[in-house]
Amino acid sequence: MDAQKVDMFLMTNGKQFESHQIPAIRERLLALDDDKFILLQSLNFKDPTVALIISLFVGYFGIDRFYIGDTGLGVAKLLTCGGLGIWQIVDWFLIMGRTREVNLEKLQTIL
Repeated sequence: MDAQKVDMFLMTNGKQFESHQIPAIRERLLALDDDKFILLQSLNFKDPTVALIISLFVGYFGIDRFYIGDTGLGVAKLLTCGGLGIWQIVDWFLIMGRTREVNLEKLQTIL
């Protein structure tokens, strides 16, 4: 793929991934065929900042986990009322990293 397209993609979506993963992602994208680039642009990545805001306000109900696609954990968090509030507080520190992991997993399905 063209280096300019890859750099534009990374500028647009770079904050959706961990910073130490960006060089490896760039190398894999450069080796990607041009016909898969359309699929790559259609991916909908979750924003880690939005996940944190959801976690701060309604994380008690597990909505933050539903947002990133962890349905099982969302149901468990909903039924336990956020682990009696403890799980909710722990997620304030973990949810952004987990969102970036989910985004990377989604990207790897295309690559």
